[in-house]
Amino acid sequence: MSSSPTSPAGPAAGQPVRAQRSPIRWVSSLYFVQGMQFFVVMLIAGLMFKNMGVSNDQIARWTGLLGLAWAFKPLWSPFLELARSKKLIVVAGQYTGAVGLALMVIALQLPMWFAASIAVLFLLAYASATHDIACDGLYMASLDDKQQAAYAGWQGAFFNASKFLTLGGLLVLAGHLERGIGVMNAWSVIFALLSVLLFVLASYNAYALPGALNTDHGDLTATGVLRTLREVIADFLGKPGIWLSILFIVMFRFAEGQVQTIGPLFLIEARDKGGLGLTTEQVGGIYGTVGTAAFLAGSIVGGYFTSWLSLRRAMPFLIVAMAVPNATFYYLAVTMPADLWHVGFAVAVEMLGYGFGFVGMILYIMQAVAPGRYQTAHYALGSGVMQLGFILSKTISGDIQVAMGYEHFFLWTIACGAPALILLLFVRMPGKSSAPTVAASGAAEPVERTV
Repeated sequence: MSSSPTSPAGPAAGQPVRAQRSPIRWVSSLYFVQGMQFFVVMLIAGLMFKNMGVSNDQIARWTGLLGLAWAFKPLWSPFLELARSKKLIVVAGQYTGAVGLALMVIALQLPMWFAASIAVLFLLAYASATHDIACDGLYMASLDDKQQAAYAGWQGAFFNASKFLTLGGLLVLAGHLERGIGVMNAWSVIFALLSVLLFVLASYNAYALPGALNTDHGDLTATGVLRTLREVIADFLGKPGIWLSILFIVMFRFAEGQVQTIGPLFLIEARDKGGLGLTTEQVGGIYGTVGTAAFLAGSIVGGYFTSWLSLRRAMPFLIVAMAVPNATFYYLAVTMPADLWHVGFAVAVEMLGYGFGFVGMILYIMQAVAPGRYQTAHYALGSGVMQLGFILSKTISGDIQVAMGYEHFFLWTIACGAPALILLLFVRMPGKSSAPTVAASGAAEPVERTV
């Protein structure tokens, strides 16, 4: 989830070093790769398994466990400061990802393809999460404050451009290939293409990325880093009202984790099993185009709305907006529309509401949880808690859906939004919001990564 493509700007170890090449030449490829690896693990894998006949409870459980990599990455991120250069970690992570994607091609052809695929996806998840840490660290170490602000929007843009590629492009291609060469072979082709693409991008980044050095790495030791990490966690857990804040963060995303997991599976599920019976191509086309555009629009509008009204006053509206996807899928489960335009419009409304509301949690962590002695580290921990809440609800969503059926499941998720509204009466809230640019930048974080 995860931290967003941009963590709050702050000094990396050593002084920021101005990149010799234009930042756009490497920021674009860096964050495109970051998004591509994330969406493959957290979105594409689940839809692939659905087409291979895996049950919803198994899909939710295993893809949820994969997401723990992004929830717990703040725990090992400080140790990356021991490396001489974050560029080395970034490039190594990308080549590891390329190898992992190639292994998926092999895994899908094995008799025990499901277990083999999950094992490879775990490799991809932890390599990607570690790569994310180094990406953000390299960005902050290579650019001064003015440049960081100037290129923050490009981070979110290229991160989400990878979503357009994976959902709007490769998922559609997979659906087309499934009809001709079968599901297993089709997805083997997709992962082969992804592996080649990531290898090419890794090779380009090995050339294009700035080689900003961590000038303090020689003074750091693993023991010292561990001691600092303990201090950071103790200080975080010692904040006034932090346990109530943690509960609020978890409940804010409790319904979302369930809907974002089961919703796309519901669209693909056969109509005689309670789903809408869409093809892989149709789901990819909807989410990769109008869904992505609606999410970005909602994020931008939500950021400026919160900046105008202040987070304290905007938060009730943002929590209600987070319930829009729940209500939208309940509507689809009740009416069962067959018209693709009807479904596409509903998904656009879903993603618009989600993008609008999600900015509330990003800003809450920035303004109410993170401030203090270790602001950047506490933001990372808060984001990890947010991701953990998403993963916990995602992991159990399949079992709940199987027990309830689609219609009652989506009705249940509407009720799951109530605890966050109640907790809002008791949690500490900041008085004012950040500037619009900060809000919009935070909101650019894609849903599934904070998944």
